[in-house]
Amino acid sequence: MRAMQGASQLAQTASSSQQERITLYHWLVVIIASAGWLFDCMDQRLFVLARESALRELLGPETASEVIKQYIGYATTSMILGWATGGIFFGMLSDKWGRVKTMVTTLLVYSGFTGLCGLAQSWVDFTIYRFLVGLGVGGMFGAATTLVAESVPGRVRAVALGALQALSAVGNMMGSLISLWIQPGAENFWGNWSGWRILFFVGILPSLLAAPILLVLREPEAWKRAKELARSGQAQRQVGSLKDLFGHPRWRRHAIIGLLLGVSGMVGLWGIGFFSPELISTALKGAPQHAVDTVRGWGTFFQDLGAFVGMTAFTVVAAWLSRRLAFLLAFLLCLVTTAYVFLNLRTATDAYWMLPMMGFAQLAVFAGYSIYFPEIFPTRLRGTGVGFCYNTVRYLAAPAPMLLGQLSVLLSQQAVAEPFRMAAVIMCSVYLIGMVALIWAPETKGRPLPEE
Repeated sequence: MRAMQGASQLAQTASSSQQERITLYHWLVVIIASAGWLFDCMDQRLFVLARESALRELLGPETASEVIKQYIGYATTSMILGWATGGIFFGMLSDKWGRVKTMVTTLLVYSGFTGLCGLAQSWVDFTIYRFLVGLGVGGMFGAATTLVAESVPGRVRAVALGALQALSAVGNMMGSLISLWIQPGAENFWGNWSGWRILFFVGILPSLLAAPILLVLREPEAWKRAKELARSGQAQRQVGSLKDLFGHPRWRRHAIIGLLLGVSGMVGLWGIGFFSPELISTALKGAPQHAVDTVRGWGTFFQDLGAFVGMTAFTVVAAWLSRRLAFLLAFLLCLVTTAYVFLNLRTATDAYWMLPMMGFAQLAVFAGYSIYFPEIFPTRLRGTGVGFCYNTVRYLAAPAPMLLGQLSVLLSQQAVAEPFRMAAVIMCSVYLIGMVALIWAPETKGRPLPEE
């Protein structure tokens, strides 16, 4: 009976949030949480743009281009594995310890180890640092999205979460613009320090955000109530428990659906889309390095600009029509545009108009993750569920960068023309997984956050 009363109180809290007026604090929650994820994405962009120059220097100038791409795959896979591990660990921690404390911890982890990447002396320690950066990167998303989902009124939840994810594109754009000023391939950019090292030192600056997070943000009432129920013994199940997540048929089903939706976007982005700098290098083969760096910087900037528009468009469709329809349209666009871009990008001009199109499609689905995943789990399991759906898929997506390289080698051995491009096109089939998963995905538009 007491457990039923506790669940009833949580349900009443969720219902009243639908009518709650929007205050300055709600704006601050969205802005600060978005900033945490924004700088997280800036770190990812700096890595994507700097990794080739970093590994070329760490492996030595005599290293073949194909070998460098192979080690790029190792470093990228290492970060994705760290991302998955950190997402699961910090997701459970946010349910047990709190959303705000977890945000601060993950912020300090990803910014601190990003700075250490600039001190790397070999590909080994560089790859290890990327794994440790991934721990913080993975944890930030779950903590930030659950904090926003539980803090703002229900009627604006989709818009707030969509805005959080859309603003992440601003972080990516910041990274691209910074790389135009601090070109990663520049030697002796500052004293004896190469440009890519200085780029990673810039990644330390987001740690300053820890102060406003601690001073302004507070734990959501829904989380505090769920935590109190667990402490008092009124709740029959635990907070932040993977066992409870998979022991309940409804939440287990939602976790599997989220996993399938997530794997499509993750493999598509990290296994294909985020190799746009290497695609530009392939298209501009033989051009001076500074010219290639410039096109890569502006190209990825426009790619992220397209991503911002795409995530905004997804949010509008999800908020006004349907979450499932928004996902379906986004996955279809991903399949078509990604294959088209990798087959047809040949010049700098192509990069400036094709990459925004691909960014629009590929990042749109990530707005869906930030909106949808918090809506399919109860408060006591929300951080755990979001962390599982958004980050466990990275274990499945982690081999994708290496798969792209290995598939390119295999196709070249078969005398296939332009093996790197064809490998990317073949891997686009991963978007079909997300489309199929939508058959079983529940529609959450207009419904309060689930409680139990």
